[in-house]
This record gives sequence, C-alpha cells and structure tokens, in this order.
Amino acid sequence: MKDIRRSRPRTGTMGLVGGAAMVLLAGPALGLAAPTGAAAASPQAGAGSTAHGGHAPEITVRRVGPARTVPFLVRGPGEAVLTLDSRAPGVSWGTAGSESAVVSAYVDGRYTTDIVIPSDQPITRTFSLGRLERGPHKLEFRFAADRSPKGARSARLGAAAVQVYGENTDTGLILRNAPVYYGRNLPELGTAFQSATTDAPLYSYHEVLPAKTPGHKVLQYTVIWTNEDGGTNSPALMARWGRTTDIEWAYDVEVDAKGKPVPGTGVYQAANHQTLVFAGGYERDRPRLETCTSNNNLCDVVDDPMRFSPAPVQELPAGQPREHMMDVNPWLYPVMAQEMTREGKIESPSDPATPELGDQRTYLYLAVAHTAAPATDAGNVGLSIGVRLKGDPVLYRSNHVDPTWSITREGTAATTVELPAGTTQSDIEEIVALRTPVVETGASLTVTAVTRAFFLGEDYLPSASFLDWSGSTVLTQQSPSATLWAPAS
Repeated sequence: MKDIRRSRPRTGTMGLVGGAAMVLLAGPALGLAAPTGAAAASPQAGAGSTAHGGHAPEITVRRVGPARTVPFLVRGPGEAVLTLDSRAPGVSWGTAGSESAVVSAYVDGRYTTDIVIPSDQPITRTFSLGRLERGPHKLEFRFAADRSPKGARSARLGAAAVQVYGENTDTGLILRNAPVYYGRNLPELGTAFQSATTDAPLYSYHEVLPAKTPGHKVLQYTVIWTNEDGGTNSPALMARWGRTTDIEWAYDVEVDAKGKPVPGTGVYQAANHQTLVFAGGYERDRPRLETCTSNNNLCDVVDDPMRFSPAPVQELPAGQPREHMMDVNPWLYPVMAQEMTREGKIESPSDPATPELGDQRTYLYLAVAHTAAPATDAGNVGLSIGVRLKGDPVLYRSNHVDPTWSITREGTAATTVELPAGTTQSDIEEIVALRTPVVETGASLTVTAVTRAFFLGEDYLPSASFLDWSGSTVLTQQSPSATLWAPAS
C-alpha cells in the first residue's frame, strides 16, 4: 500500500501570510533535524510542501513501555500547532480488534489530545496544543493502553514540528476559538472509548463567514468523523453526499473587529441537528464539546475520557463542497472504506443494479454545481447524475432511481455513481445530468460546473480527476436530461 500522507495540510486563513514561528523539537528522544527556517502560514503552500527540515527519525511508544518526552523552546507566545506523522504496526481501521492505536499527548503535564492512529502507513496530521508562553516546554507521548484496541502493541511518531501563531494573526484567531472535542460513550455502541474504534473524529477545518455587524465575522468549525452509526444510511450517504464519512459543522462564533468573541454568539450543532447557544465550559476561548449521539451531534456537557484537539488550520475554499477537504487529505478515503468493510456494510459481490453499498472503489466520485429556479424549490426538484458505458445499455444513476437520494441543495455538491467493478475512465461513454423531482413543482435546474471526477485506486486513494467542466446547462420538465461530458472523439 502506498504512503498515504500525500501532502502536508495547507493553511489559508483569511489571506494571512506570515505570523508563524517554527519550533524545533529536540533532544535524544526524537533527534529531529532542525527546520531549514521559520515557516509561514501561506495559502500557497502546495501539495508535498513541508514545514520541517529533512526526515526525522521515528520514536516508538509501546503498550508496555515508558512515555517519550521531548523538550522544545518557544521564542514567542501564541497558539501552538503540532504536525507529525504517525503509524502503528499491525493496525488497520478495517480489522476488528486492531482498529487503531491511541497515543495521548501532554504538554508540560497537561493532557492535550488523543491521537487515534488508524493505519500502519504514515499519515500526516496537525493538532492544537493550545496557547504556549515564551520559554522551555516539554511534549510527552504516552501509549494509551486503556483505550487502544488489544491488537495494537506500539505506535511510531516522526517528522514532528511545532508552529506557534501569534494571537494577532489570522491563524492564531482561528486556533484560539477552535473547539476541543470529547469522544462518544453511548452504551449501546460500545465502551467509553468507542471513539477509538468507530465514528472517530479524525479531522477538522474552518470557514470564515460574513456577520451582520460591519467589521465582524463568523468563524465556523467543521469535523469529519469516519462514519455515523445512526442517521442517514450508507448507500444514501454515497448518493446524496458522495462519501460515507460524516461531515458536520460543529461550532460557530462571531468575533468583533479586534478578534474578540461576541458574548452569546457561540452556537453548536446539537441533537437532531438543532442549533443551540453554547452554555458549556471553555479553555480560555475554546469551547469544550462532546460527541453524544449516534449520528455525531454534540453536547456542551462533557463526561467522556477521550479528548480530541485537531488543529483546524485548513480553510474550505469558496465554491468547493465539504468533501473537498477529504480530497486534499486523501488518507481519509481508506479509513472511510475500511470502516464500511469491517462493519459488514459492503455488498458482496458489488452489484450496481441494487441500491446496497458496493465496494467503494467501484464508484465514480463527482462534484457538481447547480441552482434551482425558483431557489425555494431546490429541496423539491433534485439533481442526479447518470453514467453510460461503452457497449452497455444501462444508465447507471447516482440516486439508484430513488428521488429522495438525489441532490436537493444548491451550490457545489458531491455525489457518486456506482458502476460495474473494474470500470475505468476509458469505459465511460457519457456523463449526464438528470432533473429528478422529489415533488413535481415545474422548477428548472441549471448545472454550471463539474469540478472533479475520479475513481479510488486499489489502495482506496483517489486518483487524479479527469474532468473540470464549466458552462450552463438548463434542465426542465420538458427537457429533463443533458450530457455534461463525453470523451473526445
């Protein structure tokens, strides 16, 4: 299997360039190479860019063994972000009893985050360490034997570096308001440590939204869980959202022109997708939230022993669907697929003629932009995507001919089309847009873009997109379908 790191997380908060100081993690425990220079948070940091110098040796923490402590020096106060690679020999999110290894990280003795490691391949991730003052600090890694599945014996950590963002930088603002998440402990779904084996909150990103008050802005934080044990079923997730991960906004807060949170504006996504005013505890300006439903809605009362502090330094680009954040963090796709396989949710053999969830490598993954006219009818007249293959009379549809599985939201949305196993781009004769009424109102749809189309490889990693189309195709009750793409003759 390939190295599933692919790229380091890119930062891009509100156009900031600069404001980050690189911190060397030193000492015999890690023996890390020094960075080549201070690294700035830059929207232009592309795939493969690194924020540390060279490839540092790994350290290993074992189920039966000591913690590993690393001293480091902060030259200026601010919000600290740890970036590191992690892997766990013998571990796979797809293997019951060996789903993950959990490492708990502490800064100066303060419990900071659990790191759920779902693979024996290196994955690059970022974690918020909170505010650190100028001076010496210690980062400690402990193998969390109580919450690691029994099959996990050790974890390996490497390529570690810390960046510190000043409070007055845009990235510092994002970090100092970012939630701390706690795990789920629903008795019917497992132990108090169930977030180590199912529906793990592995990644977070942010958006900056307009506020009604001039000079203010709203910071929104979103989490990607590996799946949802409740809520929308997996085949419908693939049709309506183009994945089986669970992606939910978690917390919003309005900040004023000086970056201070406006009292009473912090809200979170509670049970039944309600938006409630946050009334829980804070760590400075960071709210504490807990996953407390089977479909990963949140509570502001915390009682779970597992703690997650992902650093939401990446920003969702305008015009992209939420699933774009999986595309730029492709290691999430294998984890997504492995949970489906382990939980017995994959039909065998896969059959695109049935609505059941097939092998996720047999799907074409797309993102399509459209609007409805009138816009108020977007929830009534859905969009689905059809694929015709060469020499095959079947029109394979993203919604499996179920109108309620169509895309019923405007903007750019992800979806998938299940195809016969082994299908490749060269087999496709055409991709068509289909007006799919849930309730017939006579509304029209205008399709304006297909921003990506790809298959997953044998390793479940996304291949390069072969389609980037823009235009204006109108679908009406009288003309309900249109070709969006066909290979050049």
